[in-house]
Amino acid sequence: MKKRFISVLLITAALLTMVTFSAHAGGLLDFLKPKETVTISVEEYERMKQYEKLDLVLQYVEAWYYEEPDTEKLLENAIQGLLYGLEDPYSFYYPPEDWKTYWEDDEGEYAGIGLNLLGSYVDYTVTIIRVFNDTPAQQAGVRKGDILVRVEDIEVDAYSMQEAVDVMRGQVGEEVEIEVYRDGEYLTFTMPRAIIQVNRVESCMLEDNVGYIALYEFMGNCQDEFSAAFDLLKQQGAKALVVDLRDNPGGWVDGAVEIADLFMDEGMIAYSLDRFGTKDPMNTRDGKTEIPIVFLVNENSASASEILAGGLQDQGLATLVGVKTFGKGIIQNVIPLGGYTLETSTDGFQMTVAQYYFPSGKAIHKVGIEPDVLVEMPEEMKNQLFELGDMNDPQLKAAWEEAVKQIPQ
Repeated sequence: MKKRFISVLLITAALLTMVTFSAHAGGLLDFLKPKETVTISVEEYERMKQYEKLDLVLQYVEAWYYEEPDTEKLLENAIQGLLYGLEDPYSFYYPPEDWKTYWEDDEGEYAGIGLNLLGSYVDYTVTIIRVFNDTPAQQAGVRKGDILVRVEDIEVDAYSMQEAVDVMRGQVGEEVEIEVYRDGEYLTFTMPRAIIQVNRVESCMLEDNVGYIALYEFMGNCQDEFSAAFDLLKQQGAKALVVDLRDNPGGWVDGAVEIADLFMDEGMIAYSLDRFGTKDPMNTRDGKTEIPIVFLVNENSASASEILAGGLQDQGLATLVGVKTFGKGIIQNVIPLGGYTLETSTDGFQMTVAQYYFPSGKAIHKVGIEPDVLVEMPEEMKNQLFELGDMNDPQLKAAWEEAVKQIPQ
């Protein structure tokens, strides 16, 4: 599976040392006394000096802390602290267990309770944007739209969201307690963990030859699942298409580009721009399907969802129905550490590396994308769960009506 990431070699104080120190019973002076030297370049020396205090503190801890320290855990927390200093909730470290969990998510099967979460860059709250069917969370009464405030003893915000996810994972059958905020009150739920099967695509035919695809996230082989659903709808006579990206938090950029490739010929759907001014285009190939396409979006449609829907809208190839999108116009790279490849690494981190723009030059970070047809969800229906293709859903009905209008006569 193609993944967009970068490999890096990190130089740390632990990899290159000018001196080694003794921490035996001879006392503090012996501890600070240099024993060996090696020759290094001025550039390497200056870089090492940046980490001198950190390394000195680590040596003190290793020598004098009243219990035997877990050095590996200390270094993991140092990496996490370094990324925390960016004050970016989308940049953080995956220690080995989290790294394993991340790829389990990508494969679509894990032991947990069945929630999708989205952290806000505005107020750092964490919203439950999807409760999977037939899961412990659904059976316990957790609802889409609930604000997750606590998992066991972790106070949850956008910065601690990954830690909370880790706690919700675990052994099948073991219970986990969560607390949510809903309609002015705090509610506590206790539920057992179970094996969660993640379905990323669902589809059906609507009336008047309109196909409907709900795409829940850009993970795993979502582009292959989407393509298969689209092919089936065309075989069933679809003459227009509604793609539902509501509450889709995004995921792999490459998945969004490959799905866009179905609906546009060779060209650029979007491009990223890093702080050095390097432009990286996201290109599609020739061979599009000529079909009217309507994207259904809401305030939780984010990241790769916005690249797909906004990129096609920007070029006049799609209509957006719903409300303004989330506004996550930045891109993270997932970077392996131990092993230096995604397949062999034992840990890694993700870091925001660029902002993306549409071909017109429009940027949407912290702004969002305005729909072509504004359709608000009535307040009393915001947390309601509709069956697939249910026309009692007012936003879906509006998207369907728009698609019908666009079918060539």
